[in-house]
Amino acid sequence: MKLLRSFAALAIALSTSGRAQTPLRTVDRVDLQRYLGRWYEIARIPNRFEKKCVRDVTAEYAMSGTEISVRNACTQADGSIKIAKGKAKVVDRTTGAKLKVTFFWPFYGDYWVIGLDPQYRWAIVGEPSRKYGWILSRTPALPADTLRTIHRQLEASGYRPSDLIYPPQTASH
Repeated sequence: MKLLRSFAALAIALSTSGRAQTPLRTVDRVDLQRYLGRWYEIARIPNRFEKKCVRDVTAEYAMSGTEISVRNACTQADGSIKIAKGKAKVVDRTTGAKLKVTFFWPFYGDYWVIGLDPQYRWAIVGEPSRKYGWILSRTPALPADTLRTIHRQLEASGYRPSDLIYPPQTASH
């Protein structure tokens, strides 16, 4: 029993990464029909599955029956295009802001919309541990004042904008 408590304490400590975090809040509502389509990755917290993506990172969402099909694409350092296809399912039907995404079934990751422009020009996507995060846009670039607004929202959500990398957008897939 003592060993079990030790593992539980370690798991809690690792999940908070040494920082006390408040629960991550999503936007009040996402109209999934408006959210579908192409998004350009403006910035991301570096992660292992996009490690080789150096530019032109996009995500496309489309309805496929009751699920959302996901197509992520990027250009790698050698110039080749990497494409990952997956599925998303809505887990919070009240808001539409919490989804689960898989590129390798049966493993799903949280995909929470935590910031969204009223006209759906940009979105902030995160997940409860704050290990992953993205700034997405309908266009390949965002104005500096918009990025400052997004950075303030990220900070208020417990993210550090300084952790972000900004892959250039030079072409589309």
